[in-house]
Amino acid sequence: MAPEQQGYGQPQEFEIVWDRRTPEVHFPSRARTDIPQEREFHTMQPKPSAKPNETRITRFLHVVEWLGNALPHPVSLFALFALGVVVLSGILGYFDVAVIDPRPEGAKGRADNGLIEVVSLMNAEGLRMIVLNLVRNFVEFAPLGTVLVALLGVGVAERSGWLTALIRGMVLKAPPSLVTVFIVLAGVLSNTASEMGYVVLVPLAAVVFYSLGRHPLAGLAAAFAGVSGGYSANLLIGTVDPLLSGITTEAARLIDPSYEVDVSANWFFMIASTFLITAVGSFISLKIVEPSLGEYKGTPEGLDDEDSHRMDPLSAEERRGLRHTLWATILFAGLMVILVVPEGAILRNQETGAVAGSPFLRGIVAIIFVYFMMVGIVYGRVVGTIRNDRDVINAMAHAMSTLGLYIALVFFAAQFVKFFGWTNLGSITAVTGANFLQSIGLTGPVLFFLFILVCAFINLMLGSASAQWAVTAPIFVPMLMLLGYAPEVIQAAYRIGDSSTNIITPMMSYFGLIMAFVARYVPKAGVGTLIAMMLPYSVAFLVLWSIFFFVWTFVIGLPVGPASPTYYTPG
Repeated sequence: MAPEQQGYGQPQEFEIVWDRRTPEVHFPSRARTDIPQEREFHTMQPKPSAKPNETRITRFLHVVEWLGNALPHPVSLFALFALGVVVLSGILGYFDVAVIDPRPEGAKGRADNGLIEVVSLMNAEGLRMIVLNLVRNFVEFAPLGTVLVALLGVGVAERSGWLTALIRGMVLKAPPSLVTVFIVLAGVLSNTASEMGYVVLVPLAAVVFYSLGRHPLAGLAAAFAGVSGGYSANLLIGTVDPLLSGITTEAARLIDPSYEVDVSANWFFMIASTFLITAVGSFISLKIVEPSLGEYKGTPEGLDDEDSHRMDPLSAEERRGLRHTLWATILFAGLMVILVVPEGAILRNQETGAVAGSPFLRGIVAIIFVYFMMVGIVYGRVVGTIRNDRDVINAMAHAMSTLGLYIALVFFAAQFVKFFGWTNLGSITAVTGANFLQSIGLTGPVLFFLFILVCAFINLMLGSASAQWAVTAPIFVPMLMLLGYAPEVIQAAYRIGDSSTNIITPMMSYFGLIMAFVARYVPKAGVGTLIAMMLPYSVAFLVLWSIFFFVWTFVIGLPVGPASPTYYTPG
């Protein structure tokens, strides 16, 4: 959702105009973190040449920035991918390309001849299939409905001011000795509402550190690490979960047409990851980043009244609103316990009596919608930001109005994924890749380290969780499924790679905004300054999070989420 709320301390909608020397923020426009952004904040520049004062890593990342800018807009990219699949299917279909289906006889979707053959879309039958299913591909694309429904509820909570007040209250009430820990933790938790952390917590953390006599960039770095580096960790199901699970479902169905990945598929692992990211981020901040920055002797530039007000304590009305939402949360949790915990409860699986596969887990998006709607209304009624049903409707409408780019992306991404499946190119690619990995003996859990690194590298140039996963999932999910790993585990590994390098790539949607915040305190700072400051976090997250995933999944054998299998048996 666009970061605009009623009331005090509200973030405003913005557009980033990015230049390596002069980062600027212009109001108004919209931006999101979980969907591809318009890249007007990047100007096309000649291929960067090496400078004497740049490190190898900084030069490498400048090249990455140049390559990322050279890519088409993600919407155009998916349109080209969809067209490319059609053309490629015609060429490969002409040569009768096929592979042996590794699934056992009788498995759902396996042809009688035991082959997976390319189906051409460059013929009369293919054209009819495209025309008849173009709209259906779009409206039945798994992530679309779940994301829209989740954002309806989160939009009310955000618009009412509840999320902003919650973040401010959490950080400003933290003991001085634990303020770094609370900032990183607040950053991770802020991802429940996508971009809230970027536009509220990051500048707030800098102001908090400055007021404590500490270097403001150390606070900014800690918040940025939690918000962006820990993007896929959280205690609650956030807006990114239905987005990714929907794409994973579509990719898994290339192998198993009936497979479904629940929104809560990675919930257990993400809860545990919250504490890992908080601990690692706090350690890096206190022991590496802040000491390297030294004492701040500058004078902040461009700080306005809004920045000065960020340090104001919560008003009596805001505190009263938070207390009311706390009681509402307790009542809601009690209701969920009644509906889920007792044997034979309404939201348990009525066939097995278990929580696994229950309406509670499969319908978690509906519960997210109701909860955030409830706390948003309760808080808004107390503080006066929501007075009647019209305000609630306007909040929901505003949340939907911010999704124009996402919907455009989904239309073309849905066509690409469906075409990839219809033509059997996805299955053939998966089988070929799996056979290659088996031939070189790379089939064990160690394979996931390589997969995480690949995802982390791609994220440097395609800084959008949805766009990157929509491209890579149809290839890697079927391939790793054929090697015996469940889509839920594959998705969890992807999230590590995607999150860890967010904080060092200029392709990340909010990189320009963060640079603008940095320039307030250190006017001469450039891209290299921010990258060098965030690089220790990125390396630590990538290494330690990957090891944590390996130990959690393959050493201890814990599931990554409720009813989430670790292994998959084809057929």
